Amino acid sequence: MQAAARRMRKTTAVVALGIAALFAAVDFAEARRAGSSGFGSRGARTFSAPAPTNTAPGTASPVQRTMTPQPAQGQQAAPGAAARQQQAAQPSRGLFGGMGGALLGGLLMGGLLGMLFGGGLGGFAGFIGLILQVALIGFLVVLAMRFFGARRQQPAAVAAGGARPDFGGNAADTTRTPFSFGGNGGDSASATASFQAPVMETPFEPEGADFDRFEQMLGEVQEAYGREDYAALRRLATPEAMSFLAEELGELASAGKRNSVSDVKLLQGDLSEAWSEGNDDYATVAMRFSARDAVLDRNSGQVLSGSLDEPQESTELWTFRRRKGDEWMLAAIQGTE
Repeated sequence: MQAAARRMRKTTAVVALGIAALFAAVDFAEARRAGSSGFGSRGARTFSAPAPTNTAPGTASPVQRTMTPQPAQGQQAAPGAAARQQQAAQPSRGLFGGMGGALLGGLLMGGLLGMLFGGGLGGFAGFIGLILQVALIGFLVVLAMRFFGARRQQPAAVAAGGARPDFGGNAADTTRTPFSFGGNGGDSASATASFQAPVMETPFEPEGADFDRFEQMLGEVQEAYGREDYAALRRLATPEAMSFLAEELGELASAGKRNSVSDVKLLQGDLSEAWSEGNDDYATVAMRFSARDAVLDRNSGQVLSGSLDEPQESTELWTFRRRKGDEWMLAAIQGTE
C-alpha cells in the first residue's frame, strides 16, 4: 500500500508540474503574440500611447527600449495617456505572473518537492489539501492586486478624458499618396490642441512633402536593415534608434542568421500625432505596408521564417524627428497589438 501511495504521489506531482509548465508556456505565447515591443524615443510622449488611427485602430506596443528617462511620479505625462502609460509600464502576465506567480510558484514547488522526496503530505488527500490552499491564497492575491490596481488607475482614468478624434482622411481619394491625410489643413493642429498638450509642446502640422518623405524612409530604412547597411541606417535614424537597430542586427548575426527585406510598399498611412518640443518637430504615423521579409540562415541562405516570394503585410507606428532646418530621421518604431 505504501509503495502504491508513493507511486500515486509521484504521478500526481508530475502531472501538476506539467500543468504549471503549460500555464507558463501559454502566458509567454500570449505575450509574444501581443506584438513586438517598441524602441526609440518620442520625446515627452515616449511613455504614452499614440492616438489610434484608421490604419492602426488598436493599441500600439509600448516603448520598452529607450534612453528617455521615465517621468517622475506626479510629473505631468503626455496628454490623454496616463492610464495607457501605467498599463504599458506594468504589463499583466496573468495568474502566474508578477507577485502572484512568485507566491503560487513557491508554494506549489515547495509542496511538490516535499511530496516527491519527503513523503510528508499525507498521501493523495494531503495533495488535495495543498491544491486547495494554493487556490485560496491565489484568489486572495488576485483580489488584492485588482483592488490596489483599481485604486492606482482611478486618477489616470479621469485624466484620460473622452475618446480620441479620428485622424483619417478621405480613403476614396485615389489622387493622394497611401497616406490618408485629406481634409482641412488645420485638422492636425486642432486635434493636437484638443489633447491639452503640455506647456512645452506646441502644435505642428506636417506638409505633403513631409508625408512623401515618410513613405520614402519606410522603404529606405527597411532595405538598409536587410542589407545590414550601417552607414545608411546612421544617416536615416537618430543615434538612439540606430543603436537599437544595430543591436538587433548583431543578435541575428550572432545566431547565424540574417534578415532579408525587399520590395517595401506603403499600402495605407495615417497621421497619429504631430507636435513640436523646442527646436524639434515630431510626427508619429501609422503605416500598413507589404514587403518580402524573411529570416535566412547566414551560411546556407535557407529560409528559416517569412518568405522571399510572397509579400507579407505589417502595421507599425513610426515616429520621425527633425531639428529645425534639418532632415527627418527615424526616432522610434512601435508594433501594434
